Amino acid sequence: MALIDDIRSRKVRSCVMGLGYVGLPLALEFVRAGYQVVGLDSNPDRVAQLRRGESYVTDIRDSEIAEAFDTGRFDVTTDPAIISEVQTVNICVPTPLNKSGNPDLSYVQSALEAIEKYKCPGQLYILESTTYPGMTEEALLPVLSTNGDIVGENFFLAFSPERIDPGNPDYNTRNIPKVVGGVTEQCTECAAALYQNGVETIVKVSSPRVAEMVKLLENTFRSVNIGLVNELARMCHSLDVNIWEVIDAAKTKPFGFMPFYPGPGLGGHCIPVDPIYLSWKARQAGFDVRFIELARQINSSMPQFVVDLIVKALSDRGKALKGARILLLGLAYKAGVNDIRESPSLDVWHLLRGWGAQVSYHDPLVSSLEFGGGEQVSSPFAPETFRKADCTVVLTAHSSFDFALIHEHSDCIVDTRNALSGFSQDGKIYKL
Repeated sequence: MALIDDIRSRKVRSCVMGLGYVGLPLALEFVRAGYQVVGLDSNPDRVAQLRRGESYVTDIRDSEIAEAFDTGRFDVTTDPAIISEVQTVNICVPTPLNKSGNPDLSYVQSALEAIEKYKCPGQLYILESTTYPGMTEEALLPVLSTNGDIVGENFFLAFSPERIDPGNPDYNTRNIPKVVGGVTEQCTECAAALYQNGVETIVKVSSPRVAEMVKLLENTFRSVNIGLVNELARMCHSLDVNIWEVIDAAKTKPFGFMPFYPGPGLGGHCIPVDPIYLSWKARQAGFDVRFIELARQINSSMPQFVVDLIVKALSDRGKALKGARILLLGLAYKAGVNDIRESPSLDVWHLLRGWGAQVSYHDPLVSSLEFGGGEQVSSPFAPETFRKADCTVVLTAHSSFDFALIHEHSDCIVDTRNALSGFSQDGKIYKL
């Protein structure tokens, strides 16, 4: 087959639509694999930043951007007309939730409109954006099938879920197995061929629906188990049992147990969002996913539980939450990244402000942000910062944090990550 032959011999030019946490690493891996690659993003600031050789993704170094451009096989643009000049298109645009908490597919729709306008015969299209089971065939296939085009003959369509874990030093685009499901067998083979030059392991499945469900299963599994351990953490708190010690002991069992850890809530794009796509689609099919919804309720309640711990810690010191100076450590949803999407830290902040607390924050990777109607700037990581706070709250345990310094200069600490486990329980530390 001509397209597969061209892919294997690296004669194709590839377009990656959406240069965020998924698209940018994928584009760079394709360049390393020897493809001609153009990154397409609607944000002109992103494109300009990349052309200056600057990375905005934590896991991507500036030098990697420079190396890609130096090959002469990498370019970036905001012009969707580039689609007419490529042979493969990977769609890596966001699929967030809208204000009502339902799937927001507007980014995918915009990508489809651009593809419909500039598509050419014989192209391969792969959706990587997280979505519900069936979307590839229900939404993309009809658009691409206009003018009598036949999938598997005139064009090729597949779904391959992104599996990026931001901030993970051990796993990346190359060594995370890639699940691929095409509408036809030829579609699967084309997509697999594209990834095989840049990804170590390809896992072929029978259809896009299976591939779509794989992604949702992976993250729903995590959401439900985190919900379980969050509920147990609250129960253990009322029973005066250390949940962290319980987990450490339980994980010594060599079979039948996988450790999950409590925290202030769920953050990032995948774990808090993917189960909602699944439950949304299930409701349309008349199926009630009670287990998933219960986990969502528990995880969503954790920011309020953190605030309750802060109130308890302040009350023990004869202080009220209103007017108290609260320092939040870590705004990103997890350590090692600058991603604040769906971060529970922002929910905690919002709740504290609602009770009249004076809130400041420190995060080494989030120097500033727009929040509460104005720009907020990260406070310095310094003894004076901790001494000024009535309560210091550890929401994300970045590796750069000097916890001895925090402990020494803070009178009151709420620790949601067990980050100060090595310090004496001298009455100043309140654990989740």
